[in-house]
Amino acid sequence: MTDLQPVPDEVFAQLRRVSTATLATQLYRRGIRQPFLVGLSPVGDGFDGFVGEAFTMRFIPAREDIDPLDDPYRTGNVLQWEAVETVGPGQVIVVDSRDDITAASAGDMLVTRAMRRGAAAFVTDGAFRDGAALGRLGFPAYSRAITATTRPASFHVADLQVPIGCAGVAVYPGDILVGDRDGIIVVPRAIAAEIAGPSVEQEELEDWLQQRVRDGAELWGTYPPDENTRAEYAAWRATRAERPADSNGVHA
Repeated sequence: MTDLQPVPDEVFAQLRRVSTATLATQLYRRGIRQPFLVGLSPVGDGFDGFVGEAFTMRFIPAREDIDPLDDPYRTGNVLQWEAVETVGPGQVIVVDSRDDITAASAGDMLVTRAMRRGAAAFVTDGAFRDGAALGRLGFPAYSRAITATTRPASFHVADLQVPIGCAGVAVYPGDILVGDRDGIIVVPRAIAAEIAGPSVEQEELEDWLQQRVRDGAELWGTYPPDENTRAEYAAWRATRAERPADSNGVHA
């Protein structure tokens, strides 16, 4: 995937500041209707989220003559290990498990190795093994379920770094994945820089609007904000910008 244009570090920094819900709104405004990986949940609570570039893996059903039970790890189908030993810093291993949870996409050994190589996350629309161990890693891992059944019982690893479907969403190698405690959203690489700034602006506005609603404001005119509310927000931002910031850059 050497032909991919680099994504500026500033874009990744901005995407780390926003929620998957905010990104879904920004993508919807650009005609992308359903980029959220529905049904996937974080394994454990030792992380808040991640941002990274997709490194894809595609499963197909195992077949007895290709994936014999007597020696499933020495059949020559070593793409899963190649993925873990190839994934680079900031990349996310994304597995197309066909929404099938009858066997695991990976367990704690492979996920731990990916973590040690600097991967940003490990994601599957299937299941993981060793859920308790994964939960203790504090590493972003997302799946549909946890199972004890080993991967070769159901799956053959067919491809790496090809377009896949994960939880019903098309994922291309190099797409930007953003995860939080709600789940994961896929941002097409070509528009990541375009939506990063507006997403931060939306997040800041909605934080302010949420506070107004908590303070008792009615929805009419507040959410979505009308011209008067937007004018009040602009005035609030201007006043806030005039206040001195502390050593961390936070305004009083």
